[in-house]
Amino acid sequence: MGDPKFNRKTYEKPRRPWEKDRIDDENKILSRYGLKNKREFWKAQSILRNYRAQARRLQALIRYNDPQAQKELKQLLDKLISYGFLDQSNASIDAILTLTLDNILDRRLESLVFKLGLANTPKQARQFITHGHISIGDRIISIPGYMVKKNEENLIKYNEFSPLSNELHPMRPKPKEEVQ
Repeated sequence: MGDPKFNRKTYEKPRRPWEKDRIDDENKILSRYGLKNKREFWKAQSILRNYRAQARRLQALIRYNDPQAQKELKQLLDKLISYGFLDQSNASIDAILTLTLDNILDRRLESLVFKLGLANTPKQARQFITHGHISIGDRIISIPGYMVKKNEENLIKYNEFSPLSNELHPMRPKPKEEVQ
């Protein structure tokens, strides 16, 4: 069972650690999303792998008209819709199987802070989050890998007690009209 003090690994390392093509692809994604290290990339891969494996398992059980599988599928679809991985209109097992790593990484707080224009770069977004300058609603979130739900997306803002909440702060990104 294991010691309760030590958490279980939430990712798997690649089987072949020194493949140049894979390493180059990972490094591109790391720089695009501002990830700290490969471990965060592998965690996102594991999340995607688990959703897809669950969908494949449910797909097989639904063929046998298992009522429990129908309930589990509905719960899985509701979860993926609430996180914004799927739209309400195209929610199905096939949509789960077509999810990509970009879908997972786009829902991280770090990515959304950058896309909302609260930071100039993904690395700066990560720094703002870890230093406690970003909040979701009234909660200060200091975890860049926090998966933001769809209904929380419009609540992302600067922490009201942060110096960055002042519009004249020099580290705040300039509005698009002013940039020349």
